[in-house]
Amino acid sequence: MSAAVILGVGGSLPERIVTNDDLATSLDTTDEWIRSRTGIRTRRWVGPGTSTADLAVDAGARALRSASRSTVDAVIVATTTPDRSCPAVAPEVASRLGMIGVPAHDVSAVCTGFLYGLANAVGLIASGAARTVLLIAAETFSTILDPADRGTAVIFGDGAGAIVVGEGEPGAISLGAISLGAVGPCVLGSDGTGADLIQVPAGDQYFRMRGKEVFRQAVERMSDVALDALARTGLGPDDVDHLAPHQANRRICDAVAHRIGVEESRVLSNVDTVGNTAAASIPVLLAEAAADGRVKAGDRVLTVAFGGGLTWGAATLVWPDVTADFGVLGRVGRR
Repeated sequence: MSAAVILGVGGSLPERIVTNDDLATSLDTTDEWIRSRTGIRTRRWVGPGTSTADLAVDAGARALRSASRSTVDAVIVATTTPDRSCPAVAPEVASRLGMIGVPAHDVSAVCTGFLYGLANAVGLIASGAARTVLLIAAETFSTILDPADRGTAVIFGDGAGAIVVGEGEPGAISLGAISLGAVGPCVLGSDGTGADLIQVPAGDQYFRMRGKEVFRQAVERMSDVALDALARTGLGPDDVDHLAPHQANRRICDAVAHRIGVEESRVLSNVDTVGNTAAASIPVLLAEAAADGRVKAGDRVLTVAFGGGLTWGAATLVWPDVTADFGVLGRVGRR
């Protein structure tokens, strides 16, 4: 079976910046309250007329440009906020990227969507069904937030991140062998008995979350699956150059890092400026960190996420030698 490697990386954020003070004008909250509980100072929200597909197309185009490719064999879009409940957004995204006829499908695993999509992409390559896959995670969570719900309205932001995954030479992620761009085993899990903790109830337009219970579950599940993913690659926490956790909030990220034994200096974060972008949070974080030099070729990166379903997952990556293309929708270059 062919190994999967990362060939290109892209990320896209909407232009509009929403500060904590902006939210405090309509919610019973303050900048200090939000920052102390979430670590978030600002987030990006789409403006009228900007869709999930728009963000996905921009991030996908950036990843293709990073990989020096114009087409792939399959397109996967991970999202909680498709522009329509039916059909999936992926075929539209593929066609707008000039890939009519290419198989395309959505993945719905809320904040674990990127890692579930990554497992899909790796499986397509391993089976020989595809040699290259464009994986995009895109969210416009601002469109499903209850503006009166302080527990969710302050947390979530919009954005999209993408990678091109391709066929590569088999290579282990270990201390002795580094295959640039290598994707380690994707370790996934779910527990449907907690489906009501993170949901958009039938007939309701707004997202609902039981925050205290989610916090406990997120820390436990993310810690356990992260250690499992490391064990499957023969690595320990000290061998990780960077922990890239789903940017749920800063307190969850810090608790997971402490629990698995990764020191704070090796934890990647951008939750303070973009908030929780759900399925998009890990690829947006990686694209930004690669673009600003925090992550370099050959670095071992442990990714881990927890989301509705309940779902969780983790995977270890060796960062590729590529130039990440990260910016604001409609603009070229860094934000």
